[in-house]
Parts: sequence; C-alpha cells; structure tokens
Amino acid sequence: MDILVIGGNRYFGKRLIALLRDSGHRITILNRGSSAAPGGMEHLVADRDDESALESVLAGRSFDVVVDQVCYTPRQAEIARRVFATRTRRYVMTSTVEVYGYEDSVTPVAESVLDLAAVTVDTGPAWDDPEFREEHYGEGKRQAEAVFAAGSPFAWASVRVAHVLGGDDDFTGRLDHYVQRVRAGEPIAVPVVNRPATYVYVEEIAAFLAWTVEAEFTGPVNAHSHGPLTTADICAEVEKQVGGRTVFREVEVGEVSPFSFARSYGMDNSRATALGYSFSHSAEWLSRAVSETVGGTR
Repeated sequence: MDILVIGGNRYFGKRLIALLRDSGHRITILNRGSSAAPGGMEHLVADRDDESALESVLAGRSFDVVVDQVCYTPRQAEIARRVFATRTRRYVMTSTVEVYGYEDSVTPVAESVLDLAAVTVDTGPAWDDPEFREEHYGEGKRQAEAVFAAGSPFAWASVRVAHVLGGDDDFTGRLDHYVQRVRAGEPIAVPVVNRPATYVYVEEIAAFLAWTVEAEFTGPVNAHSHGPLTTADICAEVEKQVGGRTVFREVEVGEVSPFSFARSYGMDNSRATALGYSFSHSAEWLSRAVSETVGGTR
C-alpha cells in the first residue's frame, strides 16, 4: 500500500514507520521539516495548519491510507477532512485515553462512553496558542475526533492510545521523574485516593497502529495492554532496578506526579479483541519497559 504518515516520526511513531516499511508498504512522511524522514522514504514538507500549503505539496498525490500522528485540534481535523477528501480511502488518527477526561468510572470505559455526536466543536483562534493546545490536549483530541465522526469522505478510525511506557528514547520524562525520586528517596506527590490506569508498551502500540493501517474497521478503538497499573506498581519496579526507596506524599490539592490519578478512567479493550487483535498483559513487559527507559536516562 501507499501510506502517508503525518508527523510523529519519533518514539512509537518511528517504530510504526519501521514496521510499515518492513511489511513492504511505500511510506511517505509529511511534516514541517523539523526532522528528516528515514532513509529511502519520500519526505513532504508543509505546515499541516496551512491548508493551501498542504494542497500544494499534495497536488496530484493520493494514498491508500493516511496515518495522522499529530492531529491535536478540531481545526486541524477540518483541514484534513477537506484536503484528503479525494486523496485517500482510509484515514487513521492517533488519539488518546485523555479523550475520556470527564469520566470517573470504576468500570473500564468502552469507546461508546464518549458520544462524539454530542461533543461541541469550537474551531476558534484559541487553538493557535501552543500553550492552550497543551493545556487542552484531551479536549483538542476529543473535538478532532468529533469532526471526523460527523461525516468524512473517507473511512475513518481513531486509536485511543493508553499511557505509553518503555524505550530508551522516551522523551516525556515521566518515568524518569520516578527514577530520580526513588533513587534519592525524595517524596512523590500523589492524590489521597490514587487510581490505577491502563498502559501500553511502546513496541505494542506501534504494532497495533500498523495492524490498524491494514484493517478495515471504522470509528474509535481503545488501545492498551491488559492489566491496569498503579503508581505503586511502577515505582516498585523502578525501586527493584535502581535501588533507593519509594516515598509517597499524599496531596489533596496541587500538582501530582505523572502516572498518578485522582479519578478512574481506565479503558476497556474489548473492541480491539473482538476485531481480532490480542494485547499482552502489562506483567509481561513492565520490567523490560522500565529497564529500557532507565538505561536511556543514565
């Protein structure tokens, strides 16, 4: 297949690209030019927020599948829906567990919990502000999904990615936050009631996205490993590998550490299973994921 990947060619994105390439697909990368495409792949340079620039660079081009790794706002989704209307038959958007930002459910949440038809879409200028985008990450993804779901000229799917762990190239610093504090025995701020969450191994989410590219289903799908993890689970593995001591400090207000949650919004991956994909259990890869990241941050 002829596949266009928009942005996201680092961390699990670069693993996805490698998997697609190794499967024999022809890959084209589109980004702003801030990073080069892997060797042997065509590289298109354009700002995805600039509709005319996209139209220009894509003139005369079409693709079997578009994988959009960096659609963060409803405005970007609207531009993509217009630009790719006649340029692809299938569009895969990488989304996030954070679309469930208003949920607090002990029962794992299924895709249907979020009614995209009821989401209010606002494409106003606030989305031009990088700080606003970051602060409203989940909302931006939710509204972007709503734009595509409202009616797209191509088959559309969104992959709601859980919290990702693993890799020596984890640039987020979230796991390193715990490594540094556990090593030093420094307090780790957590909510008074700290809920478990769903996670996925970096290699596995790349594999699932590659599988999604070749699948035919539409609509949203939750993507995560079986076996929710708590902050204590993660810290116990860190402590085992780097030494030190885990010290939790409960806070009722204020900022808490990453991977600690005052509400429950763990996902249910039953749809992915029904579609034919078998996720692993977090117990199978947690040690490896921590080892990789700890090694990469030394």
